[in-house]
Amino acid sequence: EFGPQRTSPFPVLLRAPAHHHPAEQGSSIRPAAMAPVKFDDIPKVANEVLNDDYQISGYVFKAKQKTSWGGAVLSTQVDLFQEKEKCVTPAKLAWRLPAPFGCPAFCIDKLEIEKSGKFKLEASSDKVYPGVKVDCKSDLVDVSKIAVGCTATSVKNAQFKFECKAAAPQDFTAEATYTIGIATCGLKFTPKLFSSAQPDLGLRLFSGPFFCSLLAKEKFGNLSATAHYKASPDLRCAAACNYTKRGTGVIIGCTYKGLYKVKVTQDQTISCSAKHAVAKGFTLLGGASYSVPKGSLSYGLQLSIE
Repeated sequence: EFGPQRTSPFPVLLRAPAHHHPAEQGSSIRPAAMAPVKFDDIPKVANEVLNDDYQISGYVFKAKQKTSWGGAVLSTQVDLFQEKEKCVTPAKLAWRLPAPFGCPAFCIDKLEIEKSGKFKLEASSDKVYPGVKVDCKSDLVDVSKIAVGCTATSVKNAQFKFECKAAAPQDFTAEATYTIGIATCGLKFTPKLFSSAQPDLGLRLFSGPFFCSLLAKEKFGNLSATAHYKASPDLRCAAACNYTKRGTGVIIGCTYKGLYKVKVTQDQTISCSAKHAVAKGFTLLGGASYSVPKGSLSYGLQLSIE
């Protein structure tokens, strides 16, 4: 949400300053090619501050290498010093093939081998019809688990997504999101909707430095609210509150320049994280977490080469 700002492709027609966030401008001048976020990404702005880049336990080595074979990318993750595992350096490998075997009609977004030996395959194509993307997921073992889906963004300011099991289309998940002005609303439902269940509902408001969101799931038995404030170009603050029948959880946190982070949870656990670029493509990420009631400390370190 706060990456490098892009200049509008229609600066004269839109008459909008290039440094403004698209969501601030209103739906009347929102670029048609920019669809709303997915339903699960509605609280993403706050979650980036509260959840991303906290390496507070374990030691991890990550590497990403782009090859000359059709732009294929190989990602490697190795968990180091895993004493409880049979292998002390279990690894995960993932390939991304933008044009497999020279065919640009579809893309293999992920071909992954997990450290447990399981496979994941995700492929997609946006060449079927303008504004429509189809995808397929499989574990390369059980045919009954193959999932197919499509995402449509051809309607301005709207996004529709549908996914189901290929062998059982009645087992599906559908969602829709729509943006109007500073607001994005969405709903998500399954076949349970036809048996008196209620869809999951979501809403987010984004205006200038202010952001907030609300998700209601499980017949309003699971409520998640987030708030975010960009105090300056370098400082972002966020808070989240989650209510379920089992209790309520609250988290507050902030990040400075996206490099230094700290958060406090309702159970009196304090976590912090720091990222340092030693050189171009060589990044260290370290963090620690301390539980006040338990008096326990955990820490971790991640090395990324890209």
